[in-house]
Formats: sequence, C-alpha cells, structure tokens
Amino acid sequence: MDSYQKIILFTFFFLLTGAEVPSVIHPFKRTCAVRGSTVTLPCTFTPLKSFIRKEDGKEISLRIVRVGWCVKHEICQELQPHPVYDSNSTKNDLRYQYLGDMKGNCTLQISNIQMKDNETFRFRMEADNPAGHFTNRAGVSIRVVDGVKMSIKSSRDDKQFKRGETVSLQCTSSACTTHQLNIAWFRDGHALSETGSILQLGPLAAEDSGNYSCALGTNKQTLSEPYSLQVEAAEKDKDGNLSLILGVVFGVLLAFITLILVVFIIKRKRAADLRSEDAEMRQKHTDNVYGNVVPPVMEGGGYDEQETSPETEDISYAPIQFKNTTTHRHVEETGEAVIYSSVATRG
Repeated sequence: MDSYQKIILFTFFFLLTGAEVPSVIHPFKRTCAVRGSTVTLPCTFTPLKSFIRKEDGKEISLRIVRVGWCVKHEICQELQPHPVYDSNSTKNDLRYQYLGDMKGNCTLQISNIQMKDNETFRFRMEADNPAGHFTNRAGVSIRVVDGVKMSIKSSRDDKQFKRGETVSLQCTSSACTTHQLNIAWFRDGHALSETGSILQLGPLAAEDSGNYSCALGTNKQTLSEPYSLQVEAAEKDKDGNLSLILGVVFGVLLAFITLILVVFIIKRKRAADLRSEDAEMRQKHTDNVYGNVVPPVMEGGGYDEQETSPETEDISYAPIQFKNTTTHRHVEETGEAVIYSSVATRG
C-alpha cells in the first residue's frame, strides 16, 4: 500500500469514528500575476487536535510544530525538495513572507514575482506526532505573465460627476484575472495612500477631480493609462463663486474711486496753497510800494532842517507817489510830483 492509499484509509477511518480531520482551504485554486508584482495567497487550515493510539486506544493530543510552503512536490515531504518557506529554517527567501501562524492562518505573500514562480504552491503542516502531518495536494497555481499594462474600469460609464456622488475604480489586467494584488494608485502623478485593486471615491468633492492611474506596486512598466475624472461644482458653490467674484469687483471699483477722490482733494489743496502764496506775495509787493517814505527836498537839493529838526515832534507823513510814465523827464520834476501832508504839534 503506497502513502497516498494510506492517507485515504486514514481519513476514512477518522470519518467513521467521528474524529476531526485536518484541512487546508484556499479561496481560489489558480491566479494570474504580472512579473514584478506582489501577490497574496490567502489560506486557512484546521489541524488535527488529537488521535486515538491503536496500541491502547488512548487519545493523544496533537500540537502543530512546523508549517511551510513548497513547489514541485505533491505532499512537500518534510518540506523537501524546493521549500518556499519553512518555519524551522533561517534561510528562507525574503520574497516569500509567511503572514500566518501555527493555529489556523497559513497565508503566503510573494513579492516581486518572477517567471520561475509559474508554479503550484502547496501548504504543509506538521505536528509533534506524524499522525498530525498534512499537505494540501491541490495547492494554488500561479500563472506569471510579463509586459502587461494595467487598466482602469469605472463603476460608471460617464466621467462627469456631481458633488456628493460615489464612484469605484478597479485596477485590472487585460492578460489575466488577478487576486490580492499590491496595487498603487496615483492622481495627477502623485501617489495616493489607498492600495488594493478597487479604489472607492465618495462622497466626491471638487478636489477629487484629476487623472487617475494605477500600477503593480512600484513597477512603472505596468502603469495604466490615465482615467480622467471631473467633479462638477454644486449650484450653491456656483452662486457662492459668483458672489465672491462680484464682491472682488466691487472692492476694486471702490478702491479705484477712493484713489481718484484722494488725488482730486490733494490737487485742490495744492491749488489753494498756491493761490494763498500768490496773494501773500502780492500783498508784500504792495506794502513795499506804499511804505516808501521820501523826506521833502529843498531847492538846493538838501533836506529841510526845520522839518527834520528834533524840536519837531509827532510828525506823520502820508506820501503819495506817482510812478513816471516816461523815462526822459528831468529829476527836478520828481520833487514837484510828490505831495506831502503833515501835521506838527510843537511842545
């Protein structure tokens, strides 16, 4: 009897006795991956908790002590040959990261997938007794493709959206159906924090407008063509923008009118100052003309000593001077052209 028949017989025996049987469950049996991408293989397992020892019929508890993944072998006998991951090894390939545990989670993540990963991956658990060892023979098959660009599918055909609406963008590959891919999303060339094959947007706002693209992780060769998404502004936002524009225009006009008034007032003040200065200059000129007092001249050309004697007191002169209209008159006429009026009081 070969090992495969022994496993079937062993499983049938446990079914008849009502005992638990170990199991490994994969959500999907095959998947597709683009070279350079990261793929996650979800996996759960149920270990055998105990078994009945044939020698004495005693129930013996079991405990999982080793887990691992392998390729190129149906039962991964002691995880040999070609182990992908071995919990007892310290030399595992860092591209294969075990995200599970020893209790029920056996998820494996493969980063930077290469063409050599075009294999069937199988999970194996080992207990502290061989009765608890188990391998899922079916495993998960991965088909690796190269030189594939991702594409974006929208939950709506139109690309015009209103505020408050929602939309889903799905990053897919035309070469194959993908599962659990590490997707990077970009808007206008800038990386977004969201990951996963589906990007949920909503409720939409004006700032959500832009060109969206996706890629497999950091592999720029798989970058999709941009998907243009435009969010229309709501009516109240349009009214608000109109009010804002009108307010700005009114403010500019008010500032312009104020500036014109200020310039006008400054000009008028300067004109008034100039007129005032001109009036002052004219007044000073008049004072210089009428304030010129000329003493009486005697016939001999000298001044009247009596009139200028210190014995004369309180003498006031009110001269009236006429300017000559001709320049060729004799000097003697100047004395006749001046009329003096004086009042003298003798002490």
